[in-house]
Amino acid sequence: MYKGMNFGGGMNMQNLMKQAQKMQQEMQEKMERAEEELASTTLTGTAGGGMVTVTCTGKKEITGVTLKPEIVDPDDIEMLQDLIVAATNDAISQATALEKSLKGDMPAGMGL
Repeated sequence: MYKGMNFGGGMNMQNLMKQAQKMQQEMQEKMERAEEELASTTLTGTAGGGMVTVTCTGKKEITGVTLKPEIVDPDDIEMLQDLIVAATNDAISQATALEKSLKGDMPAGMGL
């Protein structure tokens, strides 16, 4: 009954479905490439003028913390903790920005 029925400018339902499937596949491939790039990218956050460095992946997984020896003061652990938090937030902020740039125009349901 519906076979051969034309919609908008002669496009039949079968062609419309093929185009939708193609678009979905392209978005899936774009998402997979973005996931791979996020996983393989290393970002570095710093604090205290480079005295504290935190590295993470684009997927926001912390992979390392480096402290310059002169920043370690047993009498001021609180400052060191604050610097580690600041460097971690810097690294995660960079990862978030990278994720947004890679997602581009992906629909919300296709998020990373």
